[in-house]
Amino acid sequence: MKVLIVEDETVAYENLAAMLAEIDASVRVMGNTESISQTVHWLQTNPLPDLLLMDIHLSDGSAFAIFKQMEVQTPVIFTTAYDEYAIEAFKVNSIDYLLKPVKTEDLRRALIKFSKWNHTDVMQYIAQLSKLTSAPRYRDKLLVSVRDKLLPIDLKDVSCFYATERITSIYLKDGNVYPYPKPLEQIADSLNPADFIRANKQFIISRNGVKQITVWFNSRLLVSLNVETPERIYISKNKAAGFKAWLINDI
Repeated sequence: MKVLIVEDETVAYENLAAMLAEIDASVRVMGNTESISQTVHWLQTNPLPDLLLMDIHLSDGSAFAIFKQMEVQTPVIFTTAYDEYAIEAFKVNSIDYLLKPVKTEDLRRALIKFSKWNHTDVMQYIAQLSKLTSAPRYRDKLLVSVRDKLLPIDLKDVSCFYATERITSIYLKDGNVYPYPKPLEQIADSLNPADFIRANKQFIISRNGVKQITVWFNSRLLVSLNVETPERIYISKNKAAGFKAWLINDI
């Protein structure tokens, strides 16, 4: 069995690869993609795998956007840390839906389920995937609670979202900063991936908010925005090419 792992966290990818080897030594991991754009490009330019192991939260948005950009011809096992996406995942008749941290026995059960599928089952599944081609709907405004009021914020005025272990904040182009009670994973799913990208674990940044890019050590990118940020924004070497393509709208 040939498997592509779609996962933007290195540790999670390595754990999945190790579990697959433990469950079935004949499983071949063909590669690892970390974003919507990388996954679409990989699937369009490589021989198709037998199975996709796909995290729903990727570096540049929700994995469901992949099905809106192309016709996926491979069955999927979804993984995520948030069970609220189970309903949408099963709307596409996924083989299984695994909550993180993924357990070996859960993955083993999902692979056994997949092994029992015949050709008709796979073709019916592919037909279900094709139904995910409707145009996505993204937010253009957010409501932020400020004391006893709700402040509407236009997303074109946002430079970035920044998260720590305790709080997420919205940084506006005018210099104002407001707390926002949602993790970056949920925020990313509501944003247009043409306008915002998950730069790293701490930041989602606006394309129009990027002021300057510096090539840093180990081929990383240091991104400066049009506002002061609480820490430097680095793009990893693996994500650098995709980030540059996204910035000039060349995805």
